[in-house]
Amino acid sequence: MTANDNLFYRKERKRIDARVLLKKLLKNRRVVFALIVGTPILLYVVFGHHGVLQRIRLEKEKTELEAKIRTAEAEGKTLQAESKALDGDKKAIEKVAREKHNMVREGEHVYKVNPEK
Repeated sequence: MTANDNLFYRKERKRIDARVLLKKLLKNRRVVFALIVGTPILLYVVFGHHGVLQRIRLEKEKTELEAKIRTAEAEGKTLQAESKALDGDKKAIEKVAREKHNMVREGEHVYKVNPEK
């Protein structure tokens, strides 16, 4: 091999030893001070009473409650419309009596058919 052949090969990367790096960082007083002060602050911001996780939990609960409210409002509108229809309309009253309460007129016979499986 000539000197020019070495240009085409990748150079080996130096391996970083975590223990050596940690020892160097702990020798630096600013890094140690930042770790001592910063770690509790970071933990409070993430896990505290007003932290990020609590906010995510509350946002999820809020969306669930808003969905329940929309469902309840839609059901309320349906019940109001049904109530208005039942106020004086005899056909609507009869329909509800037949469908919801299984009522029949005198002389009528009801046949129930079981669907085949």
